[in-house]
Amino acid sequence: MRFRYGVQVNSLGLTESQPENNVQRIVLEMLAVTLSKDARARSVQLPAWNEALGLPRPWDQQWSLRMQQVLAYETDLLEYGDLFTGSHVVESKTKELADAAWTELQEILSLGGAFENVELLKGRLVSSMVERTRRIESGELSVVGVNVFTESTESPLGGDDNILTVDRSIEETLINDVRQWRKDRDNGRVEAAKTALANDVRSGRNVMPASIALAQAGGTTGEWADILRETFGEYRAPTGVGAAAGRRAKELHEVAEFVQRIPGGPPKVLIAKPGLDGHSSGAEQIAVAARDSGMEVVYSGIRLTPEQIAASARDEDADLVGLSILSGSHRELVPSVIDHMTEFGVDSPVIVGESSPRSTNGSFSTMASLPSIRRRTSTSHASWVTSLASSMLVAARIAESRLTAPSSLTRQNQRSL
Repeated sequence: MRFRYGVQVNSLGLTESQPENNVQRIVLEMLAVTLSKDARARSVQLPAWNEALGLPRPWDQQWSLRMQQVLAYETDLLEYGDLFTGSHVVESKTKELADAAWTELQEILSLGGAFENVELLKGRLVSSMVERTRRIESGELSVVGVNVFTESTESPLGGDDNILTVDRSIEETLINDVRQWRKDRDNGRVEAAKTALANDVRSGRNVMPASIALAQAGGTTGEWADILRETFGEYRAPTGVGAAAGRRAKELHEVAEFVQRIPGGPPKVLIAKPGLDGHSSGAEQIAVAARDSGMEVVYSGIRLTPEQIAASARDEDADLVGLSILSGSHRELVPSVIDHMTEFGVDSPVIVGESSPRSTNGSFSTMASLPSIRRRTSTSHASWVTSLASSMLVAARIAESRLTAPSSLTRQNQRSL
């Protein structure tokens, strides 16, 4: 029986600097899973050239689709057998990869299986990215447009309108649609279905029939999920940050020395990812770098609500809050986080690392006149990943300004009261 698989080409190698180079990077990764007939992916999903900048527009997505279509319809690749048959080099590399994968699998099985080792596996992923980032920063790993061949003429693909900008009114429209749906449906039938589902959940019975009945009655995904949360709680996956090995001792030495001199001890930094954005690598690298530079770090993973982040900043007594947003929803999420922080009496500075059109940074400038956003800074998320040492120094200095302000007590004094 033939093993069939699909591939989503990852966007790890995409860069904000000279993003036009991402086109050839995407093509090369596509070729890796299409050239071999005997090992060819059955489906391929490609990222867009500008995903390191923000959300792709429909035209950008179409460009990625056209890459596959040109390969399929304008070449004779599909008319031949496997191009790598008989290649000693390919056979050797394949065996090397298979042996390494088998060794890894046996190790995980010996430890009780993948389910029992989610935290270990996540820690290894973060550590791997830590090492990759270190190699880029040191120049060991060349990335065109980032650490080699950085000079460039102005790109016609640049500008402030080269990514998708979502109209804020769409959110309100969708919210109103759900409200209207709930108003027009048979709510008696919905409540009965919700009760039946809750009973099945609590009793441990198969929840699928009751879930289908709730959907047919007009229940929403949120209502279904809330019923399950009431019994099972909400799963928070391990972040892997704690397991990541320390690094960059040389690069972060200046930062560590600065942090040690801050009155009241090292600052506590809360790194948070609000919204539905699941791209966590940047935030994880910031968290690891902050920890390696001597700061106390709090990082709870992805998909937190603004209220949860503000509550964590209050409960953890954070000196600095760093928000990582790669979903393009920073204009809505940042003010919401700050509003909740103000509500909870938290005045810690906020640094925003975001992937967004530069023109939208003006929305932060407009808000800067409000008391709740003073001393907040927005910076490019990509610069955090590629220049961590300087970013950590900026963070430390911002935190120091709060800890040493005449009108405020140091954290140790606050806790001793």
